[in-house]
Amino acid sequence: MRRSAVSLSVLACAVMALSACKRTETPADAAPPAAAAAASAPAASGDAAVAANDNLNAVLWVQRSQEYRAVTEQTYRAAADHLDKALKEANWDALVPEERGNAAKGLKPAVVLDVDETVLDNSPYQARLVRDGKEYDEMTWDQWVAEKKAKAIPGVVDFAKAANARGVTLLYISNRAVHLKDATLANLRAEGLPVADDSVFLGLGTVVEGCEQAGSEKNCRRLLAGQKYRVLMQFGDQLGDFVEVTANTNDGRDALLQQYHDWFGERWWMLPNPTYGGFEPAQFNNDYSQSRQARHDAKRAALDYAP
Repeated sequence: MRRSAVSLSVLACAVMALSACKRTETPADAAPPAAAAAASAPAASGDAAVAANDNLNAVLWVQRSQEYRAVTEQTYRAAADHLDKALKEANWDALVPEERGNAAKGLKPAVVLDVDETVLDNSPYQARLVRDGKEYDEMTWDQWVAEKKAKAIPGVVDFAKAANARGVTLLYISNRAVHLKDATLANLRAEGLPVADDSVFLGLGTVVEGCEQAGSEKNCRRLLAGQKYRVLMQFGDQLGDFVEVTANTNDGRDALLQQYHDWFGERWWMLPNPTYGGFEPAQFNNDYSQSRQARHDAKRAALDYAP
């Protein structure tokens, strides 16, 4: 599907924001690629401390809180309880109509999963950034992926095995770049995730004939998945893992959530990720050319103090 015409500023918003999945899923499945340019520039006074402190509690929560493990396990457990219902209903489909280019009925069943912070936990990479006062950049991210040290998100392996036992194919639509495919699939297999073959990884850079992808949006790759599979469920940690985000603003994101509110907990399953994502740049107009301090100040200004 082609993106409808939008203003340049809105398009830039969407492109930058959804790169966060690249690290994650870049972890688009790391922070937006635009952050790499900012990270390579000399840090302004106090910027290193801001970068480190901004993400400290978020990364600590992911790595050390029992609450994080509880919520990911309950999400995957609840999803597994819906598998049989989804399989039995012939018209059940987790793709939005705009991303379904053909009839789903009669196709092989599949579930679509984002990779980073949905299936694989990259918090050690985030922890290194906190320790070193750095921000995401593509070089350090690629090095991390090559280490193949990411652990499975709690609960995902049991869900994946339950789906696989029912003949459901697992598709990994990730904003990890296509050149990271081999390392990613090796990491997934090492963690016990079913990988049918190389074709189940649809990374950033996958060419989909007749569909123009905007930035790191996944709509074209979901369309491609729908050509062969009836998608029972989608899993992700960003709104863009489920549907195209055309305006990465608070209002735009609120509208999407409201529109698809009833899909969550049935066809769509959201995993918690406080460490990065589209929510953050939405607070500073998706402008990573600003200093870290300026971005930090904009985020503080977005807080609700209940005056």
